[in-house]
Amino acid sequence: MQRIPVRFVGIALALPLLLVFVSGLQTSASAQSKPPTPSSTPPQPEPPDLGQDDVISVNTTEILLPVTVRDPSGVLVGNLTRKDFRVFEDGVEQPLSDLSLRKVPVDVVLIVDASSSVAENLDDFRRAAEGFATHLAVDDRVSLMQFDDRVMLLQDWTASIAQLRRALKRIAPGMFTRFHDAMLLASRDQPPRGNARHAIIVLTDGIDSGRGSSFDAAMRAALESQTTVYVVSNTRIERVAKQKELLSLSGSDSAIRFNRLRIDDLRLGLAALDASERNLDELTTATGGKLYRPATFNDLEKTYREVADELSHQYTIYYSPLNVRRDGRFRRVRVETTNPAHQVSARIGYYSPKK
Repeated sequence: MQRIPVRFVGIALALPLLLVFVSGLQTSASAQSKPPTPSSTPPQPEPPDLGQDDVISVNTTEILLPVTVRDPSGVLVGNLTRKDFRVFEDGVEQPLSDLSLRKVPVDVVLIVDASSSVAENLDDFRRAAEGFATHLAVDDRVSLMQFDDRVMLLQDWTASIAQLRRALKRIAPGMFTRFHDAMLLASRDQPPRGNARHAIIVLTDGIDSGRGSSFDAAMRAALESQTTVYVVSNTRIERVAKQKELLSLSGSDSAIRFNRLRIDDLRLGLAALDASERNLDELTTATGGKLYRPATFNDLEKTYREVADELSHQYTIYYSPLNVRRDGRFRRVRVETTNPAHQVSARIGYYSPKK
C-alpha cells in the first residue's frame, strides 16, 4: 500500500472542514440579507426617546390660531383670558376650553429680497434682522432665506445669534424677483416645530418677475401651513423716488416728448407698485399679519422691533372644530373679543385636512 505523506493527509482532512465552515458563513449571510419573516406575536418595540422638538398630538384636528389684539389707538393689548375671546368657524361659534389659550414659542423665517430694488440697502436689513433676533424669547428660533432669480436657504432653524450673523454676511445681491416662489417655499418647506407658531417676515416690494409660482399659490401655501406673514415693504420708498424722477422729466412739452419712453416706464412702475401693495395687504390681512411701509431704509430696525414686540404679545388660541369632516375645503374663521373696540388680527381661515 502506498503511504500518503503526512502533510497531504492534514490538507486532505482540512479541506472538507473548510468547505463546511465557508458554507455555514454563506448560509448565515444569506439569512441576514433576507427580511425577517413576521411572526404572529412580534416583539414590542422600545418607545423612542422624545426630544424637545418632538410633539405627541392627542387631537389631530386641533386648530392653532395666533391672534393679535390692539386698542383703538393701535397699542397692543395684553392680559386677556380665554373668556375674553370668541371664535367662529363658517359662522358657527366654537367651544373654547380652559386649555384654549396657551403660551407657545415662535419659529420665524426671515426673508430678504436681494434683487436690485433692495440690493443697495442690504446692510440696513442685516442690522434690522440681527436686532430683531435679539428681541425674541430664548425658546424662539429663526431661519434666513434670500431670493432674487433663485430662492436660497442661508440658515436653517437656529436660536444662535452668532449663526444668524454669519448667515447674514452670505447675502449677495442678484437680479429679478421670485417673491411668490420664496413665500411658497418658506411656508411649505420651512415648517415650524409642532408646538410653535409659524411666522414669515419678508423685506420686499412684492413685485414678482412672473417666472414661477402665482400669487394665489403663495397665499394658499401660507394658509395651508397656518403661517402668519409680515411684510416690510419698500414700495413707499420706491414710489417717492419714481415720483421725484417723473416730476423732473415732466417739464416742457419738448422735454416730455424727448423723455417719453422713460416717463412711460416710470408710470408703469408706479402702477405696478400700487398693484403690489394691494396684494401685500391682502396677503398679510388674510394670514393675520401686518403690512409695514417704512419711509426710509433707516427705519428698518424700528420696524423689525415692532414686529418682534407684536410676536411677544401675540395670543395663541387652540380649538377643536365642531365640523369634523375631512374634505380639504376652506373653513373661514373669525375671532372676536368681548370688547367691540378692540382691533383683532387673526388668520381668515384654514384648509381642512383631506381623508
